[in-house]
Amino acid sequence: MKLIPAVGSLLLAALVTACQSSEKSEKSMADFRLITLDPGHFHAALVQKTMYEGVDSTVHVYAPDSPDLQLHLDKIEGYNTRAENPTHWKEDVYKGADFLDKMLADKRSVATAGDVVVMAGNNRLKTDYIQKTIGAGFNVLADKPMVISASNFDKLKESFATAEKNKVLLYDIMTERYEISTMLQRAFSLQSEVFGTLEKGTPDKPAVTKESVHHFYKNVSGSILTRPAWFMDVEQQGEGIVDVTTHLVDLVQWECFPEQTIDYQKDISLTSARRWTTDMSLSQFKAITKQNAFPDYLKKDVVKDSILRVYSNGEINYTLRGVHAKVSVTWAYKAPEGAGDTHYSIMRGTNANLIIRQGAEQKYKPTLYIEPVAGSKDIAGALKTVLPKIQQEFPGVEVKKIASGWEVVIPEKYKEGHEAHFGRVAQKYIDYLKAGKMPAWEVPNMIAKYYTTTQALELAKKK
Repeated sequence: MKLIPAVGSLLLAALVTACQSSEKSEKSMADFRLITLDPGHFHAALVQKTMYEGVDSTVHVYAPDSPDLQLHLDKIEGYNTRAENPTHWKEDVYKGADFLDKMLADKRSVATAGDVVVMAGNNRLKTDYIQKTIGAGFNVLADKPMVISASNFDKLKESFATAEKNKVLLYDIMTERYEISTMLQRAFSLQSEVFGTLEKGTPDKPAVTKESVHHFYKNVSGSILTRPAWFMDVEQQGEGIVDVTTHLVDLVQWECFPEQTIDYQKDISLTSARRWTTDMSLSQFKAITKQNAFPDYLKKDVVKDSILRVYSNGEINYTLRGVHAKVSVTWAYKAPEGAGDTHYSIMRGTNANLIIRQGAEQKYKPTLYIEPVAGSKDIAGALKTVLPKIQQEFPGVEVKKIASGWEVVIPEKYKEGHEAHFGRVAQKYIDYLKAGKMPAWEVPNMIAKYYTTTQALELAKKK
């Protein structure tokens, strides 16, 4: 009879140990916890369109009580309740004007070394948010742009130095690196038998050109996107030349000098830059914002009482290590029927040009072409040699002879679409977090990228 209490104690101890083991196991499975700070842009939700191994399913949200927040939560709920591959995020929301201070205070009170703050929203204060959040010891995954003015460039640069000191990672969401035609353009450019070497180009005929067209009125996750009114205010969103152009500048660096460190003080020289407006009627503004009037902060950009002029378009001409490049972004109000955002890109090689087109002829799907230049070597023979190397990384990719050269035939499995690329970026970032570091070239190249865009804006404004 005396053994019973002892047995009971052993059972209790075993249960406690089992529970602790289970808790430890769950904790080890969730090495990281997402925190969403003031989600004003739909990109914040797209990061959560998929689940990630090692990331807690509970996401802590800190934001002011606003329509932007509700739109964000509605999108997450849509992912949780969709029929195919539903997510199971749980949103723990703090609403209040002191949302940033509350998040920073919670960091101090709770040991959460794996916290990752996702920032995708109003860009006016984003550089300040990054500085304070990195300073408090959070990791940060930020939507582009991290900075929209030359006056704040040094603040961003200092944040990268603080991140290194605090042993946290600051990274921006470069989705276009995961677009398959771009990935293959880069892959073929590394095959000298086909591409040759990258031309230096001239200001009138750059070696690299990247152009993209975007639309204010667009469909996202199956419904027409409601944009916040501040998205049309360049003081809050940023001008086009420092916003979407960030992707194109990133791709020039990533493709022309892959995994090489760019020194912004030595390697970049701006040639020219320009900016221009997209004009939007009040009825068009209502359709995308669900607001009946222009808010006061936009009235500075309104002409004739009903036309909003948005500096959403920009072009940069510059050299990168002596290579002439041109990037430009144009925003139209709405795409033609059956079309969407489009991309054009050319890399000029001594043997062949690698060109991405996405027009009506391509049914608005990005398509990569390999076009020999005059006097080039036997490209057909070189392709036979090179293609197996490409197929090792991209199984199923083929080439098809056409009048101008070759079309790269890309299997449908690779054509994920823009929204899926957010998951790719987030997973790459998680891999970096698990490793405790990023490749040595990533941080200096982010600094170089934002130097290019912010200095280009200063140059364009002088005209």
